[in-house]
Amino acid sequence: MSPVLRRAKKKAAERVVTLIGKPGCHLCDDARAVIEEVCTETGASWEEKDITQDEALHRAYWEQIPVVLVDGEQHTFWRVDAGRLRRELGA
Repeated sequence: MSPVLRRAKKKAAERVVTLIGKPGCHLCDDARAVIEEVCTETGASWEEKDITQDEALHRAYWEQIPVVLVDGEQHTFWRVDAGRLRRELGA
């Protein structure tokens, strides 16, 4: 019987939050404010990607923006809940 391997849970400071949006999007502005606040509190880093500058992102997410990824996996879209994002980051 092989042992069950578990991924070590990353600390918040090792996590990366990605906001996928576009200029002029008020929901993206709201999401950015929440992400900045939570990442500042937890020590996680964050980045922003513009669907108008990336055709693959545009095709994948144009109906859902803003989209939030955590470590490359979709966490949420449209509205960002600060408490849920904190929990995802382990805070």
